This record gives sequence, C-alpha cells and structure tokens, in this order.
Amino acid sequence: MSATTPAPDASPTGGPDATPTESPVGGPTYTAMKPSDERTWAMLAHLGSFVAAYVALGLIAPLLVLLLKGNDSVYVRTHAVESLNFQITALIAALACIPFMIILIGFPMLAVVGVLYLIWVIQASMAANRGEYYRYPVNWRLVK
Repeated sequence: MSATTPAPDASPTGGPDATPTESPVGGPTYTAMKPSDERTWAMLAHLGSFVAAYVALGLIAPLLVLLLKGNDSVYVRTHAVESLNFQITALIAALACIPFMIILIGFPMLAVVGVLYLIWVIQASMAANRGEYYRYPVNWRLVK
C-alpha cells in the first residue's frame, strides 16, 4: 500500500476561471501559486526539518512554511501540516526513548526512530516534488 496520493493534474492559477483542487485535509480551494512553486514549498516543508532536527527543533521549518505559504495553496498547506505533525510525533518518540537508555534498550530504539525518520522524510520530500500528496505511515495528527 502506497502512502502517496496523486495530486490534481493541473494546478489552478487562481481567478474566476480557476479549477478547484481537492486536498486530503479540506474541500475545494483555489491557488494563485505556480505548480513548480507549490512543489518547491511543499518539499521544503519536509526537507527543511533536517536543518533543525539536530537540536530537536525539526518542527520549525514546516511551521514556517505553513505560516508563510499555507494560505496561498492547499497543496503546500497539506504538506506543511503533515510534516509538522510528523515532526511532533518524531520528537515525542525520541523523547520516549530517553528513559529506556538506563537499561540500554533506549539506544537501539533511538537508532530505529532516527532511521525511520530519515527514510520517511525523504519519501515525503520526493512525493512533494513529484506533485503527490503524502501521508506518513506513523503520524499523530494534532495540527489540522
């Protein structure tokens, strides 16, 4: 089962002749962004989290994308919200490993969380760049 959903074939350009798009998180909306810009911002919502993930602040990049471009495009908003929720989930999972480090099982648990984090963020970024919607396989959806 794939976690990606194809995005609409053509991104609308806004205005009265614009075609509505469908999102997994909302109804039809209109966008004024070019499709290439939408894909770039959606990809940044996922890849940008690597920049601050080392200090447990990986949620800053998707939050910034959501605040800056979330109202311009439903596609960008969908990816930013999904990435933000995943960053929160990954942070909680990493913090849950810390108490188990006393009995040494927390170290391999943290390694598994790190490897899955890396794989899923790369998959989400590639899907966003292809123009597809992506849902992380394990995600606690707190932000709507």
